[in-house]
Amino acid sequence: MKHMPKFLMSAAMVVTMATSFSAVQAATPPDTLVQAWTIDDIISLDPAEIFEFTASEIAGNTYERLINYDYKDVSKIYGEVAESWTVSPDGKTFTFKIRPNKKFASGNPLTAEDVAFSLQRAVLLDKSPAFILGQFGLTKDNVKDKIKASGNDVTVELDKAYAPTFVLYCMTSTVASVVDKKLVMQNEKDGDLGYGWLKTHYAGSGPFSIRDWKANEVVVLERNPHFEKKTPLARVIYRHIKETATQRLLLEKGDVDVARNLNPEELKALSTNTDIKVASGPKGGVWYLGLNQKNPNLAKPEVRQALKYLVDYSAIADTIMKNQAEVHQAFLPKGFLGAINENQYKLDVAKAKELLAKAGLKDGFTVTMDTRSTADTTGMAQAIQQTFAQAGVKLEIIPGDGKQTLTKYRARQHDIYIGRWGPDYQDPNTNADTFAANDDNSDGAKAKPLAWRNAWDPGPLTTQTRAAVLEKDAEKRAAMYKDLQQAVLDNGPFVIMLQEIEVMASRKNVDGIVIGPSFDTNSVAQAKKN
Repeated sequence: MKHMPKFLMSAAMVVTMATSFSAVQAATPPDTLVQAWTIDDIISLDPAEIFEFTASEIAGNTYERLINYDYKDVSKIYGEVAESWTVSPDGKTFTFKIRPNKKFASGNPLTAEDVAFSLQRAVLLDKSPAFILGQFGLTKDNVKDKIKASGNDVTVELDKAYAPTFVLYCMTSTVASVVDKKLVMQNEKDGDLGYGWLKTHYAGSGPFSIRDWKANEVVVLERNPHFEKKTPLARVIYRHIKETATQRLLLEKGDVDVARNLNPEELKALSTNTDIKVASGPKGGVWYLGLNQKNPNLAKPEVRQALKYLVDYSAIADTIMKNQAEVHQAFLPKGFLGAINENQYKLDVAKAKELLAKAGLKDGFTVTMDTRSTADTTGMAQAIQQTFAQAGVKLEIIPGDGKQTLTKYRARQHDIYIGRWGPDYQDPNTNADTFAANDDNSDGAKAKPLAWRNAWDPGPLTTQTRAAVLEKDAEKRAAMYKDLQQAVLDNGPFVIMLQEIEVMASRKNVDGIVIGPSFDTNSVAQAKKN
């Protein structure tokens, strides 16, 4: 990149090392952490567009936000770029005081103007995650009036007095990352606010900078020399290794330091290897099936119910996803305000057949499922294929990489989609707004939550979702979210199956990697190799 020319040669050497399967080194460099991971879901590196798991984790290690929270206790919110904040008496204006003397990786100072620009830019570009800010009444037409920088302060004016924690949690999301206005605008073309450039480049202030990205191959992070606290590691490399068996082999040989996608059998096999250690942590991600309501069979309420009785949740959790997920069927993960943790569905073929008969489909039907070609997703899809078949539902699995399946899903061109959804911020509205609300179900809708992707109009649930986010009493608010979850469990086009537990296997000399509660909070800022 233009602002770090001295690293060009070392970066090229690192990429070569990271992508060569013929490398014979016994260990990775002592100042470099190499991770084997499936990273084929990366579509963009622009925080205003990032809406995928891998890129979000990378952004979490390379960008800063106004606000952050304690990964061990998400109820503890603190200022990151913001030094402090105040809320107006009417609850509609937040004023953030920006920390002085901060710098971007480019060396440019980080100012209130950069913060205001970053938030405005996200709304103006209106990419997938823009709705997180748009839900406060911010639009392309008013955002420059509603978000302003003055001296060292940034004010954000909302359309309503939302629960304050809801607003602050939204400011911890990837879309609220602060970008270097000067650097971005130096690369603007045809009024695109630097979007074309930032899709594949970097302009942040986090502990690491993004040195290089080669799609479906490698991402290289390098230490940000201007970050307040020097990271122990000089660089972090994410290698795209699709096959889990290859990940295990590379880890055992010492060609990688961390393996991210190992299956239960491989983890068990590594348990006796004294050079390897395994860490895990609960995550907010939920695995689910999305049933497109444009498919006339899937649009029948009895069919939606039947399919919920045609998944062997416990068997999947105990075998394919052993130690990596637990059965959980409500859209709010455990740990969120108002989460329902009781599981009302189990495999019941007789019940499913009864429901299918009521729908006029006593002999079953044929349907397709778009499936990302990873071991865990494919394994679950094949298990579901088998149990669906017991009631006459013939499931055709359509494999694809992460980008292919997501793109098709986001265009509402699927029948069934099997995937994982992670909260964008630690407030229950993050999942209620996508599973239980849909303001416009037309193909040309502006907002495209999961309900929209599956062409589902949830009727009064949308209004109930909007009311819940304004409720300041925590007990009343929790009850509202329980009602929403139950309604989606009973009638929604989602077969929610599991809540994620993330597992990482690493060499024994690796220490300090944080497995955070969300998909963007796995941190390598404190990671080191002993």
